[in-house]
Amino acid sequence: MKDTRALAAAALAEVALRGASLREVMQRRAPQLADARDRALLSALLNEGTRWWLRFDAAVEGLLQQSIRSKEPAVHALLVLGLVQLEILQLPDYAAVAATVQAVRGLHRPRHAGLVNAILRRWQREREQHLARLDARAETRLAYPAWLLQAFGHDWPAAAERIATAGNGEPPLMLRVNRRRTTREDLRQQLQAAGYDASLHPWLTDALTLPHSTDVTRMPGFADGFFAVQDGAAQIAADLLDAREGMRVLDACAAPGGKTCHALERQQLDMTALEFDPGRARRIDENLQRLQLRARVVVGDAAEPALWWDGQPYDRILIDAPCSATGVIRRRPDVRLHRRSTDIAALQVQQTRILEALWPLLAPGGRLVYATCSLLRAENQAIVEPFLARQADAHPVAIELPAGEIAGPGWQLLPGDGDLDGMYYAVLEKSA
Repeated sequence: MKDTRALAAAALAEVALRGASLREVMQRRAPQLADARDRALLSALLNEGTRWWLRFDAAVEGLLQQSIRSKEPAVHALLVLGLVQLEILQLPDYAAVAATVQAVRGLHRPRHAGLVNAILRRWQREREQHLARLDARAETRLAYPAWLLQAFGHDWPAAAERIATAGNGEPPLMLRVNRRRTTREDLRQQLQAAGYDASLHPWLTDALTLPHSTDVTRMPGFADGFFAVQDGAAQIAADLLDAREGMRVLDACAAPGGKTCHALERQQLDMTALEFDPGRARRIDENLQRLQLRARVVVGDAAEPALWWDGQPYDRILIDAPCSATGVIRRRPDVRLHRRSTDIAALQVQQTRILEALWPLLAPGGRLVYATCSLLRAENQAIVEPFLARQADAHPVAIELPAGEIAGPGWQLLPGDGDLDGMYYAVLEKSA
């Protein structure tokens, strides 16, 4: 039988110290646990361990006389998880400490059991002074890298603390109801009858909200394609795209296909879903099949349309551009560990290339929606404003949503606005 905490420690070391994707590691590790409760604990430990790594990694380093991070990465990660259990998950002290010490054996490092016990006991004795030390620096108080906190402060000075705090919270589980298969009210009643606390979103017409994450594959209606998981911020794309029956539509950078499917759930469209990565393109096919929808899935580079475009213009184009993902940190906490400030310039080049390359594919009178899940103006306004200045036939369309705020020619949702993820949108129309 696998020790869940040992499994979590080995997985967390992969994510935090070797740069592995949290999602990929979770998908690979979870099947090793047969019990659903153990899988839920693994998910909680991995997500919170990643989210709070920068705080409790520093705490462990401060408690040890000599660092073990490089020589014994899994044991170091286990110590981080011990503190996460005590401080974030707030498990009973005796259970958290005893189970964490026991997990050392599951890592096949029994000689470190005494060290793990001593460090966790020391934390309990000296907790207040260590918390004060961690709270004295923004990076360890909020568990964000310094460069990202500085970027929040530069771009959103009045909201920087709120942004960071929102990214440390548990996001709700948001579903997008497939209106071709059921109604939102019918699905809500079906879920509530099965014991799920599902409620109607107040202004997103296809959204249901649940307070906590769960295994959606076990929920009524999933296998029948009645719904998909999609944050409300991403569901706004279909509203802004405003695709009409029979229109020719391109969803660039489409994987895993949520926005493609949402548009098709509303209208019959001549839809092309473009994705650079063949593996991710298969995810689009899988989602289309489950939701009983049809689209043309094309593997290709959005910045090189000559390699895949058939020469017929599109009435609507959606660009969900590759970005820093700084708006979805509460769902993808490993972003704060893996993203670097030096990544932004390369992303800007990619974003500009895609926008410039796809604009000529838009029919006169057509609409293009530029979107990112970034909070950084460098990837949003700084991309769209120069493009508008260069492109005489491009005109911004004013956006006003019940949450968020104007951001140059577009609209910015900050994490937590309307209890949604962070997202930027700009809508551009081409002269007829």
